[in-house]
Amino acid sequence: MIRIPFSLFALLLLCFTAQHAQAQEPVTPKLIWEINKADLGTVLEEQGPQLEEFHFTHTQDSLFFIEKVWTDCGCTTVEYTKDTLEVGETGTLQVSFDPSSGAGFFSRMIVVKGNLEGTQDTLFIEGNAIPRASDPEGTYRTRKGDLGFRLSKVNVGEVFTNEPKLKQVEVFNFGDKPFYKDSVEFAGPEYIQVSQLTDSIMPNDRGLLQVYYDGAMKNDLGYFEDQVSVNWKDSTSFIQLEILADVFEYYAPFAKDDLNLVPQLVIDPREIDLKTIKSSEIKVENVVLSNRGKQVLEIKKVQGNCECLKLEMSKTSLNPGESIVLKVVFDPKGRQGIDQRNIYVFTNDPLNPVQLLLLKSRVE
Repeated sequence: MIRIPFSLFALLLLCFTAQHAQAQEPVTPKLIWEINKADLGTVLEEQGPQLEEFHFTHTQDSLFFIEKVWTDCGCTTVEYTKDTLEVGETGTLQVSFDPSSGAGFFSRMIVVKGNLEGTQDTLFIEGNAIPRASDPEGTYRTRKGDLGFRLSKVNVGEVFTNEPKLKQVEVFNFGDKPFYKDSVEFAGPEYIQVSQLTDSIMPNDRGLLQVYYDGAMKNDLGYFEDQVSVNWKDSTSFIQLEILADVFEYYAPFAKDDLNLVPQLVIDPREIDLKTIKSSEIKVENVVLSNRGKQVLEIKKVQGNCECLKLEMSKTSLNPGESIVLKVVFDPKGRQGIDQRNIYVFTNDPLNPVQLLLLKSRVE
């Protein structure tokens, strides 16, 4: 047996205990930032450089100053606090982004290095830069009154119930009168609001409108098309906007150990191939929906992407281990060639709250 002298053993134990205690202590960041990522939204080239400020607080006892700041692109420049800060004092970085540097989505990185060990933080600015159009007539093909749009409809995209979605829409003024931000009025569903972001949209110039969509207030799930009327009080301009959105229930992340405790939807089969059918032949198929979880499964909605589908089921709540039949009726009248229908099942399964069932055929 190898014997370790008591004094040496005590010293090793003390070191281990100190290291263990140190490992258990939470690490306090040396700089606390109000935010570390800023979304500039949609930026038009003619708006010029966009400014964003980042604020931080110094938390250490030692004196602190910013030693160096660098970015990943020449389109981004930074001005920052040059003062030496004591504990509790605050500093600022002002970031300037030039939207003429490129087109489309951008994500620029700013690295901040301080004089103290471990003070190197990363900040980000993101957004969508849109260059000036050289041919407005060809670019803004959809006309609504004096305003030109790139697309005929406004697609908000995916909207979750935990927070509203914002969508910026670029417009061009083909008229001879300006549109002012403070004169916008709109009428439509209560879960949609429309505003003007730019203070004014001058003749032969462009600006930005913003659509606000509240998925929780919508109180429904799936794909929707809504109409909103927009007008400006100091002009005769009156337009209709068609708003498209896919609304989904939001479920917060949960522990892996709870995976088998939550509701779980299983669809069998997930794909139905009718092969070759006649357009006069109505087809009926049965699909089994099962709850493999240990909590009650709530089927909130079943939605097809066509009026040619009729969907029926006997109940919307499934106990653990229970199954029901979803009856799918497909009427191919008026269709020809390869056809695919999508059926969406919305449930409270937090891992897969929306599942897709495919119905394929070749209609003669």
